[in-house]
Amino acid sequence: MLGSIMRPALSMLAVLLLAACAAGVGGADYAPQYDFFEFWAATDNKPFRIESAGNPFPGMSEQEMKQRLLPVMQANKPRPNLTFTYQVPPERPRPDYYMVLIFNPALDLTAAQVCSGQRRLAPAPLPPGRLYLFAIYCRNDQYMSQTTAWADNTGPDDPRVAQMFAVLFQVLFTDQPVHHWPRGPFGFPLMR
Repeated sequence: MLGSIMRPALSMLAVLLLAACAAGVGGADYAPQYDFFEFWAATDNKPFRIESAGNPFPGMSEQEMKQRLLPVMQANKPRPNLTFTYQVPPERPRPDYYMVLIFNPALDLTAAQVCSGQRRLAPAPLPPGRLYLFAIYCRNDQYMSQTTAWADNTGPDDPRVAQMFAVLFQVLFTDQPVHHWPRGPFGFPLMR
């Protein structure tokens, strides 16, 4: 009797755990000049431009994808009172702060290349229902921070996409102190 009650409960728990793993954010990298308070000053009560490449939703146009993702990102925005926009000003400000989202990026694409204007996608598209994203925060042509994120989804309005953006923005625009350890020849931190 107890086994017949426990089996469905355990099955439901397994489904919930798998759903929780269907979205995630990778590690982050912060440039030595990254400063959360500079980000706050540049974006609080101001528009913050998004540039993007790729389309993770093959059943819709890139324009529709952007329109439907904008409110999802806005609802999960980082702490400053910013307004996401795709609109490029007629004359770019100096310094120019913006975020680039590359959906299904080429695996050898770097943040420095992206902030310098390169946008390359992987040669093979992801299967429908999979989203993989390379997110970069740029100041002019230098990257300030970068991370990756992924989510299984049924479209832009899927709660897993919203959850992914909420976590992604916490990582990309962290207000935690960022330590830059001296690195040795193979990229590992040097011991002090």
